[in-house]
Amino acid sequence: MDIDARGPRFGAAVTAVVLAVALITGSAWLLAWQVLAFALGASGGMPRSPYGWLYKKAVRPRLGPPTEFEAPQPPQFAQAIGLVFTVVGLIGFTAGPEWLGLAATGCALAAAFLNAAFGYCLGCEMYLIVRRMAVRAE
Repeated sequence: MDIDARGPRFGAAVTAVVLAVALITGSAWLLAWQVLAFALGASGGMPRSPYGWLYKKAVRPRLGPPTEFEAPQPPQFAQAIGLVFTVVGLIGFTAGPEWLGLAATGCALAAAFLNAAFGYCLGCEMYLIVRRMAVRAE
């Protein structure tokens, strides 16, 4: 079942804010929260992520009906990619080296910002590339 395309973009906006604040403050706890949010989104899809739930309960009822839908698999894959980067970032911030935490969190922030500001989902594009490669390999 396809999902409202505005939901993942909303989640990316919240993610970008959370990651920016985590970078500015150096808060490992805030980054750990984002790791959890990505883990839930990667394992259960956008409707199971905290930001997907917030979108469904608080934002979507205030908007008109969706006009664009998308398959749930690319955003879920993007959540998994975000999970990898934020886990690496959390390791960098808690165990060192700090530059690793800054770099990995910065990469996750850049990807979230691209989706939030321009609707360009890097993780979704990676999903499509991987899928095409898998089809060619068959």
